[in-house]
Amino acid sequence: MAAPASVASDLRVVIGQLVRRLRAERRGLPLAQVIVLGRLDRTGPAGVSDLAAGERVRPQSMAATVAALADAGLVSRTPDPGDGRRVLIGLTPAGADALADDRRRREDWLSDAIRRDLTVEERRTLVAATALLARIAASDRARR
Repeated sequence: MAAPASVASDLRVVIGQLVRRLRAERRGLPLAQVIVLGRLDRTGPAGVSDLAAGERVRPQSMAATVAALADAGLVSRTPDPGDGRRVLIGLTPAGADALADDRRRREDWLSDAIRRDLTVEERRTLVAATALLARIAASDRARR
């Protein structure tokens, strides 16, 4: 049985390769914009500062990304009903469509690779491994 440290190292490398390969399937929108659209899709409308904090970028950088998305009609700006000084950024139907197209393209590539390159038994193993990876990703134990 492989040591956890060795498995962790191999897993980190392979996940990095897979993420880079999935990113290569993106077309059109810059990664920063896709990330913002994805966050808005998952969490709903948010202020620029909240988006910046969530993505760990400077508010000025997020403001530039949001401005580009707004200029393209992919996000809208509306007053926050709870705080008139604040503006909420929300996904427009065009933004939702652009995000869905991006996700579909990447998932189509991954689905084709799984169908083409893995046996039925390997697909079963991948299903089990996906559940294990989800457990690891949800782990909230702080490293000491």
